[in-house]
Amino acid sequence: MAKKEGRILHKFLILFLVIALITSGLAVYEIFLFDGVESVIRYIIMGLIVLYDIHLIWKIRKIVKGKTKKKPKKALLMIWLILYSIICFGAAYSLNYLYSKVSSVNKSDVTYTSYLVVLASNPATDIKSASDLTIGLLNDEKNPDGYIIPQEMIKKYKLQDYNEIKEYEDYTSMLADLYAKEISGMFVPSGYVSMFSGITGYENIETDTKIIGEASKTMKKAQVSTIETASSGKSVTEPFTILLMGIDSTDEVLEKNAIANGDTLILVTFNPKTLNATMLSIPRDSYVPIACWGGHPENKITHAAAYGNDCMINTIQNYFDVHIDYYAKINFKGLVKLVDAVGGVEVDVPQTLCTDDSSRWAQVCIEPGRQVLNGEQALVFARDRYDLVDGDFGRARHQQEIIMALVNKMKEVKDVKTFMNIFDTVSNSVDTNLTTKQILSFYNIGKDIIKKSLSSDDADLVTIQQLYLSGSGQMIYDERARMVLWDYIPNTYSRDDIVRAMKENLELVGHSDIKEFHFSINNPYSKSVIGEGPYRGTTTYRLLPDFTGDTEEIATKTCQEYGIKCVFKGDKGTVVEQSEPFRKRIDLMKDDLVLTLSSALDKDKETDKDKDTEDKDKDKDKDKDDDNDGDQEVDPKPTTSPSPSPSPSTPIDDPEPESETE
Repeated sequence: MAKKEGRILHKFLILFLVIALITSGLAVYEIFLFDGVESVIRYIIMGLIVLYDIHLIWKIRKIVKGKTKKKPKKALLMIWLILYSIICFGAAYSLNYLYSKVSSVNKSDVTYTSYLVVLASNPATDIKSASDLTIGLLNDEKNPDGYIIPQEMIKKYKLQDYNEIKEYEDYTSMLADLYAKEISGMFVPSGYVSMFSGITGYENIETDTKIIGEASKTMKKAQVSTIETASSGKSVTEPFTILLMGIDSTDEVLEKNAIANGDTLILVTFNPKTLNATMLSIPRDSYVPIACWGGHPENKITHAAAYGNDCMINTIQNYFDVHIDYYAKINFKGLVKLVDAVGGVEVDVPQTLCTDDSSRWAQVCIEPGRQVLNGEQALVFARDRYDLVDGDFGRARHQQEIIMALVNKMKEVKDVKTFMNIFDTVSNSVDTNLTTKQILSFYNIGKDIIKKSLSSDDADLVTIQQLYLSGSGQMIYDERARMVLWDYIPNTYSRDDIVRAMKENLELVGHSDIKEFHFSINNPYSKSVIGEGPYRGTTTYRLLPDFTGDTEEIATKTCQEYGIKCVFKGDKGTVVEQSEPFRKRIDLMKDDLVLTLSSALDKDKETDKDKDTEDKDKDKDKDKDDDNDGDQEVDPKPTTSPSPSPSPSTPIDDPEPESETE
């Protein structure tokens, strides 16, 4: 009987040993995944676990074989195996949870959604019954929600059989044609309202249009983007550049395609060796070459956001001549939760600010004064621009202040719960192209920052050099939107200084020494902002003036002053029409400017009148012939006079600028 009980105990020992080995193996595997994090300590821990497992195997083997001299306490050993298994499983589970959160920051699988929209007045109600429509489509074959998904919708519902499909190079021209009723509908990404509502003339696009078709598709970002894996082999221990983009989304988790609306674009360079960073907020109206448009024409940088990460990143890195290694996108909910997770951030609020909350349900206001802001209040501070005198520029400054306050608040994080809350928030509300290994590598940077913070309670964790892109505002005719819009023309000297500062921090060029330093005891010292100037020169474009109302003599003189070759239509009177629109960039003109004088219109009217009289005489002669022939009498149809020539074009009044920076 005793032997039988002994065999049963041996079987339980073996069973619990197997369980212990499995759980310890899981723990070793999870520890192994954290590559780059305390490598020496990790290998020591893994080695100790493996050695202890070998010891357990050797010990239990001796017990089962009966080769032990002392009578083993098998019950206690089984209890220990159970505890050891629980400890290993708990460690493996915790490490797996943490690793999965880190991995989920890079959302490799994204759901893209495309809408077929028409004007609200269009009688079409759904995509299945759509017919006799002219539908606009983006011609970029790599664009998921602008081309790939729409093509699948066209094929599924056989739209090409009953409708005309017209391809476009950009959404702006397509939208202009939709509003002009030159096309009946257009395929757009699901975030089209936030994309276009900030453009003058399309503020009410949500009510001006309606959705009659919708389709979604989950794809890997690497399939449609070249930047996703471009820096996958780079180590964050070397100087790098990262683009921070704000997402106008109220979703809790960034699983669907989230297009950066271009309102928050912050270009950061970071040197992990020196813990120095530069931070540049790029104004949404910056007039720069758009990388994904044919010929790279200049336009508002915010318009590049509609075409995905590649277009925005390539546009920025081409203009500032620096390679962008990584990007990170965060939505409204994410910012609110991140600020709340660290216990709020302290900033100096200059005035009363109000805007919608993160769910767009209610308005939140903050009062002036230095204070600790919670998540919703921090969002107001970072979003509101309409209450600020300097509009978009003031908002950009506030966004930088929130980021710096967050970075410095991190040194107060000491408990595991707060740390895990931060990880939860980042994993849900942030999307990036950083690999899991690269994200884990920030651990070593974090150690250096903590060491620096311990040396002085008042020390900033990271030395941040703020950059400022100076420029001038101009009302320029937009060739695609077909209207005059306010643009921010960056100063070339300011851009050069900014590029120099970024390259110095990235160790791409040597540091330039400061040769002069002025100080006055009467004036408090203020840290200089690179790119702010002052600069002697400004960067603007020569724009086509408004000739309407000018005589031929005055118009000729103006053309000579602007270096324009003008051709007049008519021989007297004042200018009533011009072939190119007011405020068009003169350097983009390809043909001579045709100016129509009022006499030309009068001549056209006389010609139309003579033609009308001639047509009426012909009708009378025809009626007489019909009567004389004795045929059945038919009431003659009156001839409608041709419509007069179009009325003279009027000057375009300067519309309200898209940003509050004019």
